[in-house]
Amino acid sequence: MRFDESYSGNVFIKSHPNFEESQVVLYGMPMDWTVSFRPGSRFGPSRIREVSVGLEEYSAYLDRELDVDVKYFDAGDIPLPFGNAQRSLDLIEEFVDHILAAGKFPFGMGGEHLVSWPVMKAVYKKYPDLAIIHMDAHTDLRENYEGEPLSHSTPIRKIAEHIGPKNVYSFGIRSGMKEEFQWAKENGMHISKFEVHQPLKEVLPELDGRPVYVTIDIDVLDPAHAPGTGTVDAGGITSRELLASIHEIAQSGVNVVGCDLVEVAPIYDPSEQTANTASKLIREMLLGWVNK
Repeated sequence: MRFDESYSGNVFIKSHPNFEESQVVLYGMPMDWTVSFRPGSRFGPSRIREVSVGLEEYSAYLDRELDVDVKYFDAGDIPLPFGNAQRSLDLIEEFVDHILAAGKFPFGMGGEHLVSWPVMKAVYKKYPDLAIIHMDAHTDLRENYEGEPLSHSTPIRKIAEHIGPKNVYSFGIRSGMKEEFQWAKENGMHISKFEVHQPLKEVLPELDGRPVYVTIDIDVLDPAHAPGTGTVDAGGITSRELLASIHEIAQSGVNVVGCDLVEVAPIYDPSEQTANTASKLIREMLLGWVNK
């Protein structure tokens, strides 16, 4: 697998040209093969990169600057076989295995949320004490969707069963089947309904010093803040609260070892508010969670 050049032409703002000199590898997972409502998230990574040109490299929140305080290499989008979910997941896991073997921080952009499953599985192989922080409108705890276990509604159930439900912490949840909430309660999984920042702040001391993977579904935001996503759900948090939560993690004692931002579907937001918000969140995650 080559990392000396990007898979695609456009890159996120201030991407470092050299893989070896970078601490982080940013990559896209352009897959939406299993969505149950609106497709289009496979175009998210590319559009997030394109609108990032409007960002400042400097974070006024963190007093840090891209390519000065953190160097990352944008590897582009992983080439995935259209419609073949299992092969796509295998390729993603293989890609992340190589990133981790090189000692780099994996930073993914989706794509539907199922793409997070092979990444978290790969990270767990390197960090057996791994905990997951999950921000989302939906529980994603189904065993299957209409009989299909490979679904965007199943990745958190898969990782919870893989690493133990007590190691998974979900925030901002406002939708899911009754059985999903019951399963989480019975198995000791942490779920905070509706809000993110305050319950996250209360939980972070429990994770002090532990390796943590953070997965953020853009639909944790209210549709007023992020209409460009596949499964919008009213009653979400504001972009300001999500930024505050990212900064809360940055100021904590947890060791973030990888992350992703998924489910941006640009076609449903002609204003490009969602893609622009996503690009700013990615900047803050890069500057806040790497080389703290």
